[in-house]
Amino acid sequence: MSADLSQSFRIDPADLPGEAVIFGSTTAMREIRSKIDCVLSSDLPVLIQGESGTGKEVVARFLHTRSNRCDAPFVKLNCAAIPASLLESELFGCEKGSYTGANGDRPGLVEIADAGTLFLDEIGEMSWELQGKLLGLLQNGSYTRIGGHEERMGRVRVICATNIDLQEAVETGAFREDLFYRIDVVSLRLSALRDRKTDIPQLCEYFLQKMSHEFRRSIPQLNPVTLHLLKQWDWPGNLRELENWISRAIILGDDEALGAELKRQVETNNALASRQHRLGSLNEASRQATSTATSALILKALQANHWNRRKTAEELNMSYRSLLYRLRDVGLPQRWRGHRGRPSAH
Repeated sequence: MSADLSQSFRIDPADLPGEAVIFGSTTAMREIRSKIDCVLSSDLPVLIQGESGTGKEVVARFLHTRSNRCDAPFVKLNCAAIPASLLESELFGCEKGSYTGANGDRPGLVEIADAGTLFLDEIGEMSWELQGKLLGLLQNGSYTRIGGHEERMGRVRVICATNIDLQEAVETGAFREDLFYRIDVVSLRLSALRDRKTDIPQLCEYFLQKMSHEFRRSIPQLNPVTLHLLKQWDWPGNLRELENWISRAIILGDDEALGAELKRQVETNNALASRQHRLGSLNEASRQATSTATSALILKALQANHWNRRKTAEELNMSYRSLLYRLRDVGLPQRWRGHRGRPSAH
């Protein structure tokens, strides 16, 4: 691999947000920062999980720049962005003539990342067959180019990221269990923005400076009302959605108009949540009323049949077992003991 190609994959730590921006002030994110310190000197695989837009790639880059591989390449592969038929050659490279269009030998990203970090984003989208080959790389440190016979050594640290539940994917057979346990040696689960709203002012300040420099605009000041509204929204798109909102505010130059739009969104969301809560309360009240009516009906039938449960079940047109379940569910005694003329649950 040429030095120029390798150099193009190197990271300047100055291009990353500061630690205070990346990890914020919440306990959960500070614990992630502490865990990263524990693995910097090792080559253990790391799995970064979290919703889309929570900053998984930024955390991977931060980890790389603080590790002993910081002077080597950081190479990213988005497993969801490349067709499965091309993903293997992208990852491991190919030999000339190995398939139509392979006009020469080509190194894969494992080779380009030599001595550095290979970041596999959206690892849950990788095909089952390729998962097996990745497992071989992680277990043996070796791989083979498509169409080649030479076994090559992959001296890389692997960091994976996903926004899906890999444990559930394992249970459904969509993801290899052996690979899951191989990449889940160190697990970092990033918080959604709705769970770290205290960090929103600092995140806004960072995005304002970043976007103002990018668009060559003066840095606007968000008024207190708008900032308060930003904290009320749950940000389903997480940091990416907040960054896009700041970009619009800078380009349009009118945070008040965007604040009014955000206010409508917040009010609509709150109204929907209130409606769902009321519906839930009504449903619960309906269930309780039904349970009370069912209890009264069964009790009346039992008394009429002198607590003969089988006869009562026949009269109510239900199976004997169903009656016993009903008695348990509505809290009625299942047996008649004749103690002082009252039924007993014992």
